[in-house]
Amino acid sequence: MAVLDRTRELWERQDRAVGDRRPLYAAVAHAFEVRTVLYPGSYVDLAPSFVWPDVTYVDVDRRAARFFGDEAGVRALIAERGGDGDAARFRFLPADYREPLELDEGAFDLLISLYAGPISEHATHHLRLGGLLLVNPSHGDAALASIDDRYRVVGAVIGRSGRYRVDTEHLEDHLVPKRDVEVTRELVHRTGRGIAYTKAAFAYLFERVA
Repeated sequence: MAVLDRTRELWERQDRAVGDRRPLYAAVAHAFEVRTVLYPGSYVDLAPSFVWPDVTYVDVDRRAARFFGDEAGVRALIAERGGDGDAARFRFLPADYREPLELDEGAFDLLISLYAGPISEHATHHLRLGGLLLVNPSHGDAALASIDDRYRVVGAVIGRSGRYRVDTEHLEDHLVPKRDVEVTRELVHRTGRGIAYTKAAFAYLFERVA
């Protein structure tokens, strides 16, 4: 399987910019059983397909559409990183996650929200009960999940020097604001930023409970 030059260039640029996220996803996979993944605001972050067998990517960027349109190239990149390029299932939706998506409700084991806005507010209904939200503090989505009755925190993802682990104990020490502030949807949307916590983590895992 050949990779188009533009496909490889986009992937390598993404990989350089954010670093190899495969260890992040591998840490989550080690801690929790996941098969089906929904990734709104993915751009061309293909790394979930290095770890999980069935991933749906969503983005409005035309470059992402061209990237995933090169199916043979994407499969080759998956194979290069140790995944099963032949068997991998992946789908790309050229869509805005804030609008209704042509996806079933409760169809996914994992919802990824990294640096792409309030994904939990718009896409949680696609996550099955008992499924997981992987979310970082950027843009306030972790804060939104922390006050959302549909979720309970079940893990903190600790990252250091490109390595990650998932802590599932003493979670009460996490998501505690540094400042005496009431975390509300209005506050998060007004500032457009995450909340500074006394104990920092790269990301958090929430289980959908309602």
